[in-house]
Amino acid sequence: MTGKALLFINGVPPKILPAFQAYFLISCTDGAFHYLKEKNFPLEKLDFISGDFDSHSGIDENIYAEKFIYTADQDKTDFEKALEILLERGAKEVDVYGASGGEMDHFLGNLTVAYKFKDVLKITFFDEFGSYFFSPKNLVLEDVKGKIISLYPFPMTENITTEGLNWPLTNENLDILTRIGTRNFALENDVKIEFERGGLLVFLSQVAETEL
Repeated sequence: MTGKALLFINGVPPKILPAFQAYFLISCTDGAFHYLKEKNFPLEKLDFISGDFDSHSGIDENIYAEKFIYTADQDKTDFEKALEILLERGAKEVDVYGASGGEMDHFLGNLTVAYKFKDVLKITFFDEFGSYFFSPKNLVLEDVKGKIISLYPFPMTENITTEGLNWPLTNENLDILTRIGTRNFALENDVKIEFERGGLLVFLSQVAETEL
């Protein structure tokens, strides 16, 4: 079975939990377990809990031992190891909660890990402000009129063209050191983004510009 998976990792806990019925696999790292328990997440829905179990996660080993996947490789983060497991189990898309907030080195590390997987997994991060993900070279965002959309080169984006944004781009280059594309917003319901080379991180706000 393949499809969309849900993964919780040990950043700032989400204020609202997603509907777990939409996912064929649900998992968390050991460090995220405690906030799922506090939020009364139906823990029996977890397919696995992965990590090196060095976090004080409050996991009852007698109840959840059969869900443990011990990942001891200290050269990889718990996030990266969890993605590898999801990929092995047939995931094509992964929605990630708990990646942002807290210590910035963790957040930047999570982005770097996601970039490594961008060609094999569609990874979307969610937090209280919206969602963000690495864009394919051809992307259509649907039903986004009025929403803030930021285009962040990672570390550069070559020959990017957009349609439907207030400040459009036509065969232009973005570079992390010289030019980025933050705080744009959608004029149309659908926004198209195309580029030839490089990486592009897309941030999509939770609210529309008119609501700010």
